[in-house]
Amino acid sequence: MTLTALARDIRTPEQDSCEAGDEARLGAVIADTFRSVAAAQGKTLAPLDDGLVLLDSGLDSLCFAIIVATLEDELGFDPFTEAEDVCFPVTFGEFVRFYERDR
Repeated sequence: MTLTALARDIRTPEQDSCEAGDEARLGAVIADTFRSVAAAQGKTLAPLDDGLVLLDSGLDSLCFAIIVATLEDELGFDPFTEAEDVCFPVTFGEFVRFYERDR
């Protein structure tokens, strides 16, 4: 299954779908995006877990810009521009929850 297909599933969940399953799929899409951007940019990505501090991830600001742009293309929204009060995520877990919150 492609990232686009996963993202489509996330954007249009059926009403009886399990919310936790949707969140897990969104987390998987985000993690896959982190990994693919790191590989494309020749960066060594630290193991992804909820407590990983983004500044310690091995990625630079260009990587994060690419991640956010890629996720906007895949998911159809950018919570950084849509949120009224942006509190920038510090950890990978906060990053995922930031996307879940604005979905």
